[in-house]
Amino acid sequence: MADATRPHHVVDVHAHVLPMPLLSGLAERGLADLDGVAQEWVSLDPRVCGLADGARIPLPAQQYDLAARLADMDRSGVSHQAVSAPPFVFASESRDDRLTSDVVARSNDAVAEFVAGSGGRLTGLGTVPVGLPTAVDELRRCLDELGMHGVTIGTFGGGRELDDPVNEPLWAELARRGTFVLLHPSTVSAVDRLTSYHLVQLLGYPAETALATARLVLGGVLDRHDLVLCLAHGGGCFPGVGPRLDLGWHRKDVTRVSDAPPTRYLRRLHYDTAVFDPVLLRRLVDDMGAERVLLGTDTPFDLADRDPVATVTGLGLDAAETAAVLGENALRLLGLRLPAPVSATNEGEPW
Repeated sequence: MADATRPHHVVDVHAHVLPMPLLSGLAERGLADLDGVAQEWVSLDPRVCGLADGARIPLPAQQYDLAARLADMDRSGVSHQAVSAPPFVFASESRDDRLTSDVVARSNDAVAEFVAGSGGRLTGLGTVPVGLPTAVDELRRCLDELGMHGVTIGTFGGGRELDDPVNEPLWAELARRGTFVLLHPSTVSAVDRLTSYHLVQLLGYPAETALATARLVLGGVLDRHDLVLCLAHGGGCFPGVGPRLDLGWHRKDVTRVSDAPPTRYLRRLHYDTAVFDPVLLRRLVDDMGAERVLLGTDTPFDLADRDPVATVTGLGLDAAETAAVLGENALRLLGLRLPAPVSATNEGEPW
């Protein structure tokens, strides 16, 4: 079991923000309806959010109110968050490249401004518009001008899959810099079959992560580029379907295009803890290694881990593994240097 007397950084790498300057700017252009803000929802143009017209996106105050965000972090025992825009402002389904580039750039500006006022408790992850030739330019702007420590990417963009040749310069630059990348599902296949029962997020997103990761493997992207890639939601379905992909790699010539069977790549990737089941999470840590798993909550959406420290400390890992998952892996991959955590004996500290 973990040593509860030892203070640790608790760093959440999967947390979302929707700053109000971004939403107000979208509303001024007729791309957002803010009438439901008081009721904690917002509606965005389908070209921006990829959802049906009029779909209500949860908008708790923590998405845009910095004081509410920091208070929520204190309640959950999280000392630091790497925050990113949610996929609803990736414009992944848009075929208007100018619209996509503009929305993403405005989103990155707003996230950078939000982070700047956090007193060092938040770090920004910029959104990179995969599928567009301008993706590398936005990556460089996020890292070199906006001071972000990593990026998030969707699983589809510009009408192109992640293994499309248009993305090769992006992968090369990400690998050259060793940039932390959070891969977050941003669309789904067969959306008409998933509209009921909230299945787009509940089932479509995990399947989408598996699809995108399979294309990165079989498309040779992970053979050509050494990426620091973290899969949201514990990798979605990919760890579970890996053996089936291996079977295809061995028996189907059309599948045997990567240098190794797909499961060989599993331990080259990183995963967040947002799987919402202790048995599955412990299996993920055992299979991938504690050094490959990072705390991720999906805060502040309703489908979030609201007690992340207990989630990790309840796994029965040793002290070093617990510290790695709770924060040390994130600090290393993001290149963050934070002040030493205060003693666990201080009131309000989770350790």
